[in-house]
Amino acid sequence: MSMSTNITRRQFVGTTAIAATSLPWAFLRSSVPQLPMEGYLPYFPGASAWLNSQPLSKESVRGKVVLVDFWTYSCINWRRSLPFVRAWAKKYRDHGLVVVGVHAPEFPFERDIDNVRRSAQTMMIDYPIAIDNEFAIWRAFNNDFWPALYLADKDGQIRYHKFGEGDYDQSERVIQQLLRQAGANSFDPGLVLVDASGPEIAADWPDLRSEENYVGMNRTEGFASPGGFHANKSHTYTSPGELKLNHWALEGDWTASPHGIRLDADAGRIAYRFHARDLHLVMGPELPGTTIRFRVLLDGKVPTAAQGVDVDARGYGVAVEPRLHQLIRQERPIVDRTFVIEFLDAGIEAYSFTFG
Repeated sequence: MSMSTNITRRQFVGTTAIAATSLPWAFLRSSVPQLPMEGYLPYFPGASAWLNSQPLSKESVRGKVVLVDFWTYSCINWRRSLPFVRAWAKKYRDHGLVVVGVHAPEFPFERDIDNVRRSAQTMMIDYPIAIDNEFAIWRAFNNDFWPALYLADKDGQIRYHKFGEGDYDQSERVIQQLLRQAGANSFDPGLVLVDASGPEIAADWPDLRSEENYVGMNRTEGFASPGGFHANKSHTYTSPGELKLNHWALEGDWTASPHGIRLDADAGRIAYRFHARDLHLVMGPELPGTTIRFRVLLDGKVPTAAQGVDVDARGYGVAVEPRLHQLIRQERPIVDRTFVIEFLDAGIEAYSFTFG
């Protein structure tokens, strides 16, 4: 059972174990944990809408074990946990488990319910989703993380929570114990096996030396274009001749805002020196319904076998909606490399790089 996880909080990325419970190591090793008491389940106050379900209430989940999963659809950390949550929902729904995904948006485009609905369909999420655009449910849980998982027993008492990726076997054993306490005994006691693909594959932790980095001027690190950012106005940026590890630069006419960057003319580039198996970029067209063409290079060459799922064999792709795009997935050995994405059309908005 891996103790290495990755959690995302605003302005925080780090590693942790069971982050908020300070549980003894015996609990972590136990196949039948002793469950701590953690207060009662807030029954989704302030949800602005529901997907895949009518609004859930205390009465509608009475007697059920409830798993609450906080997510935002462009988050790579949550995305890598999704195959397990999806598998648990399918395996245990007929045995008394209710899974609720609480979507609390990180970026402005994630507040659009049509974007959330489309992403949920693409990611094959069929369990109930509470839209938490005003963070009312988030505050009721006193939550601070994506992903964050909470488990409540049949009486509504929160008995376990897990912040970040990893420890899936342990979480499933807690699900099973709570279901048994609720009287369910007919489920297969074996743990789920998931067949993850694309961005849902677990990170290559031993080779990961690049962390999430926002490209908006308020929260970025390692910006290397000469002269730095020119806030909230179009500016022609250039790239230095060489980038240090985990530094990045712009070329072309861009507008930098506190939370992202926008390309103002055809032909603009972002370069990034990184060390990881996977590279992702959260981006999308500024105007809905438009398509932005791009091309990816790795150390100045077409990535060929190193292209991510959103890039073809020649390094080309298109951005048609705001979301996380997997642009590089390479084989070992993993070394420092320079990534370049060249946009062939104006109007792209970019928000953050993530790695795996």
